[in-house]
Amino acid sequence: MSDNGPPDRGSASELGRFLEIQNLGLNLAFALAFLLVAADGLPSVRTVVLVVVAFVAARNAGHSFNRWTDLAQDRRNPRTQDRALVTGRLSIAFALGFAAGNAALVVVAAALLNPLALYLSPVALALVFGYSYTKRFGWWTTAFLGLVQSVSPAAAYVAVRGTIPLEAFVAVLGMLLWGTAFETIHSLGDVDSDRALGLRSIPVRLGVARSVRLVPLLHAAALVAFAAYGWLAGLAYPYDIALAAMALLAARTDLAIHREPARVLAPFRSHFALGAIFLLGTGVALFAMSWLPVR
Repeated sequence: MSDNGPPDRGSASELGRFLEIQNLGLNLAFALAFLLVAADGLPSVRTVVLVVVAFVAARNAGHSFNRWTDLAQDRRNPRTQDRALVTGRLSIAFALGFAAGNAALVVVAAALLNPLALYLSPVALALVFGYSYTKRFGWWTTAFLGLVQSVSPAAAYVAVRGTIPLEAFVAVLGMLLWGTAFETIHSLGDVDSDRALGLRSIPVRLGVARSVRLVPLLHAAALVAFAAYGWLAGLAYPYDIALAAMALLAARTDLAIHREPARVLAPFRSHFALGAIFLLGTGVALFAMSWLPVR
């Protein structure tokens, strides 16, 4: 195998495993919901394509870069010793080249949207790349990942309107809290390995019991922020119904991690359902506004 490119076994399947492609849509539903609200309905096909391209490319860039920065830790962690960079199935040059190519794609997509999107694209890239180093220096890395996820509302408004109104900042707060809750849950499954490797997270800093109690508080605060966002955006009542459904599912998730904090697969999967509910409620609220009362 050459150190300057992908290996002979570098098939689409191998690349998909490298990128954990099954998790690609983890927050895409939230991003699409904010895009609908920013456009006050259906945005143009061109805008949707460019936003999705930028979203996926930013995720790919950050993920590839993170695989490189984590290489030493992955070699020491039994759970990650089969990753492609560890075994040599993919080369370091390929991972860094893939990250750089996707970062360039983010900038190109932003430039095709509007000037503000272009100016802010380096900020978005700094966030997705920065996570790879924050986990080495402080427990707040979990909240930093929440911050990365919170970019989506502001990015949607910038893409459609070329500005960031107050409602978008409220949505950013909601996503910051929501993303931090999710990343705290995700980190609960890695507490022992993170401690052994010297990596930081909220569960490592606060302990498992206090972290489990923190998650429902974060979920509740996020839902309050989302409710305020819906009020500012003038969304109809189906949006509120969706938030209520999200609250019930989030409470079920919180109970599950309370019983078994280390078993995070089911709560991880529920995040997809929560995003789908948010998107569905937002869509119905927008397109039903002609015949449903608004606030």
